[in-house]
Amino acid sequence: MRTTTPILENDFVKLAPLTLRNYHLLLPIASQEKLVQYSPSDIGSAEALKKYVEQAMEKERNFSAMPFIIYDKKCSIYAGSTQFMNIDYKNKVLEIGSTWVGREFHGTGLNGQVKLLMLHYVFHEMLFEKVEFKIDERNVRSRKAVEKLGAKLEGILRKNVYLLDGFKRNTCCYGILKEEWNG
Repeated sequence: MRTTTPILENDFVKLAPLTLRNYHLLLPIASQEKLVQYSPSDIGSAEALKKYVEQAMEKERNFSAMPFIIYDKKCSIYAGSTQFMNIDYKNKVLEIGSTWVGREFHGTGLNGQVKLLMLHYVFHEMLFEKVEFKIDERNVRSRKAVEKLGAKLEGILRKNVYLLDGFKRNTCCYGILKEEWNG
């Protein structure tokens, strides 16, 4: 089952396909200093954000990603972006990642609502069997957030990804199996 990026929503958040027609709505958020300090992605300028979206859309055309723009329905404002990535249709496994929201949305519960929508779609609509998350070992906030959702730490890849500042991070690999999901 290969599909295009869907629209997912609940009372709190709407996830719509991220495209070259709507990415400009994220420019004020993407330009926040060190917003993605734990990520290898560059989104800090208009040109970098456009390239980021073009790369995500290329992966979407190859059926290996579904990029989303995040809209906070309570605040009536665009908040960030997230993706289904590394989609493996044969093995029914994908990664939820490349998630970033503006600092003003940190601690509001928005990211949790985003993840719940995505997990529900993966397990109940796509009928996948596992979701993975890959997080910089130092990003304690994100690690605790996925643990709260029920993700289990499966291992740590040591010094496997260079970040924009040249630091080579350790990546914590988390997973949720369909049978562990309560949603």
